[in-house]
Amino acid sequence: MRCTVFGTGYLGATHAAGMAELGHEVIGVDIDPGKVAKLASGDIPFYEPGLRKVLNDNLSAGRLRFTTDYEEAADFADVHFLGVGTPQKKGDYGADLRHVHAVIDSLVPRLRRPAVIVGKSTVPVGTAADLSKRARDLAPEGVDVEVAWNPEFLREGFAVHDTLHPDRIVVGVQENSLRSEAAVRELYAPLLADGVPFLVTDLQTAELVKVSANAFLATKISFINAISEVCEAAGADVTLLADALGYDPRIGRRFLNAGLGFGGGCLPKDIRAFMARAGELGANHALTFLREVDSINMRRRTAMVELTTRACGGSLLGANIAVLGAAFKPESDDVRDSPALNVAGMLQLNGATVNVYDPKAMENSQRVFPTLNYSTSVVEACERANAVLVLTEWQEFLDLDPDALAGTVRAKVVVDGRNCLDVQRWRQAGWQVHALGRAAATV
Repeated sequence: MRCTVFGTGYLGATHAAGMAELGHEVIGVDIDPGKVAKLASGDIPFYEPGLRKVLNDNLSAGRLRFTTDYEEAADFADVHFLGVGTPQKKGDYGADLRHVHAVIDSLVPRLRRPAVIVGKSTVPVGTAADLSKRARDLAPEGVDVEVAWNPEFLREGFAVHDTLHPDRIVVGVQENSLRSEAAVRELYAPLLADGVPFLVTDLQTAELVKVSANAFLATKISFINAISEVCEAAGADVTLLADALGYDPRIGRRFLNAGLGFGGGCLPKDIRAFMARAGELGANHALTFLREVDSINMRRRTAMVELTTRACGGSLLGANIAVLGAAFKPESDDVRDSPALNVAGMLQLNGATVNVYDPKAMENSQRVFPTLNYSTSVVEACERANAVLVLTEWQEFLDLDPDALAGTVRAKVVVDGRNCLDVQRWRQAGWQVHALGRAAATV
């Protein structure tokens, strides 16, 4: 089949490459000529493992190309994916839908035959229905445009795998839809042949699936972090507690890792937009607990600064702090709402000299926090450090040799913000180990 993907950011570029990998002819469309030129040359403006190879393979095969030309895109295909960003509004919790509306307003008047617009962006419930009406009003006479919604469930660091091997495909269709379900089934035929579950819903349910999944994961993370606060007060070990909880099949161990909490460009802004939309619909009481989820999550950052202060003897003034990790999670260069970078900034405001190292996110970090010091290696960041903070669980940091690092630092103090280190190994090497929710691990 032929399809287009509007928006070539993280979601759009990954989806365009994925559709081409499934054998379709794909055009990625963006209003940014620089981004289009980069992708067309096989360069990716962000870090995502495996994506560069998939992109270049399909550019070489002639199945994938990129353009800024809406006319070309409208003429090329009858199925158009919408993958533009929906950032949080400035000064508000709601989602900014300007980019979504701009695609509809620019694309639909250029259509000359019936088409299906398939939304993938995370949007407030009710958006798809509004876009259906908007498309009807803008469509040339005799051109029928259907809007469907096919939410994405990509994990940064695993986006290529999640595109080509999804755990489910959800598509919401308009009432009395004639073409949407068949078009999406045909596009995803190779995946459906492999037994991937395919769920057809109304538009509203499809929109709610993604934000509900994000809200559930955020709740699970904040739950264990709330328990971690109790563990610290009681002298218990939150990691062992989470292991015990995880054996219960109703609960499971995943996303029960206490620590610095969640960040990134999706989870925080999506749950805030969810709260805002629930309030608009008059269902605000149903989601008031999400305010506390958000509050617990943000509180972990302050708790990390307090823990580091205690580890440094009660004051950060003049302390030399190594911060290992700037991305909000490993296998990503995304520093949007990154807990690690936020903590680094707060440490500096409290009088510490902060040296940051991250394997992939240095350039993005320097744009956000230019006043921090940046190092080119773990050893450089840790030179004469009063404390070493592990704030993003990159494998490089998990594999560190505490004996080898001992000669670099001023004091053998490590603060584990992700509960990811082998505490026993570090303590046996003579290090003081401090960790959120693990008072027993603190010397």
